[in-house]
Amino acid sequence: MNLKKRNIVISIMVAMFLGAVEGTVVTTAMPTIVKDLNGFDKISLVFSVYLLTSAITTPIYGKVADLYGRKRALSIGIIIFLIGSALCGLSQSMYQLIFFRGLQGMGAGAIFTVTYTIVGDVFPIEERTKVQGWISSTWGIASLLGPFLGGFLIDYLSWHWIFFINIPFGIYSIILLNKNLDETVKKVDASLDYLGIITFSLAIVIFLCTILGINEDTKLLSTKIIGTFALTLVLLFVFYKIEEKAKEPLIPFEIFSFQTNIVNVISFLISVVLIGTDVYIPIYIQNVLGFSATISGLSLVSMSVSWFLSSFAVSKMLKKYGERATVLTFSIIILIGTGLLFTLDIKSSLIFVVIYAFILGMGYGGALNTLTIVIQESVDHTKRGAATGANALLRNVGQTIGVAIFGVVFNSNIVKYFNNKGIYDVEPNNLYSSSNVSSNINVTNLKESLNYGIHSIILIFIVVSFICVVMSVLMSKKKKIL
Repeated sequence: MNLKKRNIVISIMVAMFLGAVEGTVVTTAMPTIVKDLNGFDKISLVFSVYLLTSAITTPIYGKVADLYGRKRALSIGIIIFLIGSALCGLSQSMYQLIFFRGLQGMGAGAIFTVTYTIVGDVFPIEERTKVQGWISSTWGIASLLGPFLGGFLIDYLSWHWIFFINIPFGIYSIILLNKNLDETVKKVDASLDYLGIITFSLAIVIFLCTILGINEDTKLLSTKIIGTFALTLVLLFVFYKIEEKAKEPLIPFEIFSFQTNIVNVISFLISVVLIGTDVYIPIYIQNVLGFSATISGLSLVSMSVSWFLSSFAVSKMLKKYGERATVLTFSIIILIGTGLLFTLDIKSSLIFVVIYAFILGMGYGGALNTLTIVIQESVDHTKRGAATGANALLRNVGQTIGVAIFGVVFNSNIVKYFNNKGIYDVEPNNLYSSSNVSSNINVTNLKESLNYGIHSIILIFIVVSFICVVMSVLMSKKKKIL
């Protein structure tokens, strides 16, 4: 690998570090943030709004990268991300935080889409798995530093600072990117498919906002729910017709084949489980087991370490066994990890959480790295950004839907727990109020209710993970990649 390529890898790793730090720090700090801003019932919105805006923008960034260059698309995304991060750090209420997380998500849509597209462009297939391993190591490094730094800032300064740490990394990433990535962008006669972008964005916003608005009192067969889902389908049909006639469609439908469709579905499902563990394992460690944010962050480092280690196994497994066997193996590992999570209770040892997180990280890293490579190799260079963006979109949609559903399940099962105990009129957002803890709800009840809610979510993890295993069997068994 020459010096130019090495510098490109560094610039990509810095960009990835930006997104990785954001994820590990925020998930670790979220229990503290919602306590401070009195918004325990809005915890899912902090994640889902971010995922909503990033989901909408991922295919747009992918197409922008195909038309106008990877460097320009990624730089714009990082700048938007940094503005959103700064405003999140200045938030004084949950509503402000939720709004600015949406802005932050609009920038984040570029990071994971365009960076992987750059890897696919610059490196031949024999080098790409090695580079994927280095990128995964960035997640490991960020997760080693992120939770510890986040916990330290929370314990000794304030949670506001966890957003400000993104800024220097983002600036450095932009500088490295523009100095080291040389690309020749061919001028195209057609511009962005603005009509397709508007129609598609409306469909995604309506659909995901409907999902996010569902709570334990929502009637799924109500006119409102059925009507919004029907409107989403109509808009998607209109979008399809627009794309058929567009000279430069936002999502070229020829990028989809049986194999890529299976890969996209598995990516979607794994993302559902991934966001659930990212959000609720810290809650379990801090609010059920009673450890500090710092300890919580350090405990989850095992997940990132195994994610990094799995990337080395991927390259060897792809070469020897092919894509289907590789994805199937890591999907089974995820299923095992989620099953082990169900054995945890309010008296479990923290060491078991660390071990189970390690197992899950191995599964997540191996499966998602493989799925990314399969998607990139399924299309030519001119459509690689769109294909990567479509896959990233489905991952983000999966995380958005997952975190919204988990929020409803979590809150409703907390209420169910207390109802079973003969305690009524309990609101999840008021669990930590002094009046509750000092009167009819004791600390043990509080921990047991949270544990009950988390276990109801873990059951969903297990079912979704099993579906991933089944879908993996449907993949082509040919060794197409290495």
